[in-house]
Amino acid sequence: MKDETYNALPSPCWLLEEKKLIKNLETIEYVKERSGAKVLLALKGYALWKSFDTIRPFLEGCCASGLYEAKLAAEEFGREVHTYSPAYKAEEIEAIASISHHMVFNTPSQFHRYAQKAKATNSNLSLGLRVNPEYSASPKEIYNPCGLYSRLGTTLENFDESLLGHLDGLHFHALCEQDSSALEAVLKNFEAKFGRYIPQMKWVNFGGGHHITKKGYDVEKLITLIKKFKSKYDVDVYLEPGEAIGWETGVLVATVLDIVHNGIDIAILDTSAEAHMPDTIIMPYRAEVRGAGEAGEKPYTYRLGGNTCLAGDIMGDYSFDTPLKIGDRIIFEDQIHYTMVKATTFNGIKLPDIAVERSDGTIEILKKFGYEDFKNRLS
Repeated sequence: MKDETYNALPSPCWLLEEKKLIKNLETIEYVKERSGAKVLLALKGYALWKSFDTIRPFLEGCCASGLYEAKLAAEEFGREVHTYSPAYKAEEIEAIASISHHMVFNTPSQFHRYAQKAKATNSNLSLGLRVNPEYSASPKEIYNPCGLYSRLGTTLENFDESLLGHLDGLHFHALCEQDSSALEAVLKNFEAKFGRYIPQMKWVNFGGGHHITKKGYDVEKLITLIKKFKSKYDVDVYLEPGEAIGWETGVLVATVLDIVHNGIDIAILDTSAEAHMPDTIIMPYRAEVRGAGEAGEKPYTYRLGGNTCLAGDIMGDYSFDTPLKIGDRIIFEDQIHYTMVKATTFNGIKLPDIAVERSDGTIEILKKFGYEDFKNRLS
């Protein structure tokens, strides 16, 4: 894409590139065809519903984390809806059950409390339990669902065998943007702990965190692991990738508003790490900037800062071939998955608009955010 195209976009703006999205989906389709697995879109990582027409032909449906995501899946995706929540609310059970195909409970306590009501609401509902294999190679503890004292999933010690006559499936989630070798280790622990129950199941959900579309991911190993598991236990296998769908499918375009000097040169942008790219602070990780290098690598180094009052609203230190100037566009790579769903209007900062570059090269503005979007979140 030419620079003038980015300059013509509103700022800040997320830009989804449809060709890259389709390329990821074709990789997912290859895995499905070779392994027999069923793949769901994890809305917690990617919920750009105006792109669902592109995604729908490739996937079985969506996995939701509660009522609102389940409603979005039912209304806009229109295929299978699989819902899991760490704890359901009594007043939402019927609404969730009525639009879900699978409903997964986090604990035997929640299952005993709500499963009967859910099944009475929807007799076709398939019921599952999330289990904790107590093993994960997650690179960051904050993203480790199987870490010490985790609230996510039922450990073997707390498993209630009285549920077996009512369970259709088991669900685990133990990965965070990892390769199939990490899944192999998780499966060994999952089978060691819960293997005696798997033959009684209709399906097993391997959760998310499978970085299938990342360069270097061992896709053939994933296919082998799935086929072996399906053959051994005669169950359906589901995967719930979020980042693998949206991985490297688009950018966040921002603009330099001012440049100040306080020991170092600092460029203040019309976006925010805190509000628009929170994982750069939480994870943390360094977002790549197109054409930039590490501090000192190129002649001109700047600290890129957000336009909020948070002192730590900093993207990092980057170097450039030429000096930055007010009005320059800064392009943050790979900002479609997780950033959109986590973005806020902290400090009243404007949400980035949303655009898509279609496969034919045309640009379409999908959403423009304004004051009313900020105001209507509050009362």
